[in-house]
Amino acid sequence: MRNTANNARAAAKEASHERIVSTAARAIRRSGYDGTGVADIMKEAGLTHGAFYAHFASREAMLAEAAGLACAQSAAAAADVVAHTPPDKALETMLHAYLSKAHAEQVELGCPLAALGSETSRQAPEVRRVTTRHIKATVDLIARQSPDWGRPAAHEHALVTLSTMVGALMLARAVDEAALSQSLLDAALKHLLASHP
Repeated sequence: MRNTANNARAAAKEASHERIVSTAARAIRRSGYDGTGVADIMKEAGLTHGAFYAHFASREAMLAEAAGLACAQSAAAAADVVAHTPPDKALETMLHAYLSKAHAEQVELGCPLAALGSETSRQAPEVRRVTTRHIKATVDLIARQSPDWGRPAAHEHALVTLSTMVGALMLARAVDEAALSQSLLDAALKHLLASHP
């Protein structure tokens, strides 16, 4: 009986922890790291502020987990595109999905690099570590779609591709003119498609 009660408590705590991290992963993309407070996250997750330290040692620990989840969700979306697209069309499909109006409008569910890029350099080491791993994995995923995969040129081209994708999305979200936003996305897409054989 005691084991059943302990298992139920552990499962409830794990579910609460996952809810906090999921809420925080959306919040950091929507409001930035500095705009994401513990009290707001706990309230949005339906939990008391006091319960926070039962789950995390610090706000930075929560932000690192939230960044990790946001990066994992972004990576899963890209991997899904690759898995369900013919190999010779995978990169093109990824670029179209990433540099789309829909992605630009879905800030809290979209790419964490575009949502948080300018803030990340000022975050705790554990947050930067998560971001670094995600960037390296994404560069690798892009490079693997190249016919030159395995050669230095494919890696370098992937670095430029990712930089262009993230920069264009950041700028498209930053401007207050819909036509300019779309032009930024379209120009980046056109350039990247032309530069990838």
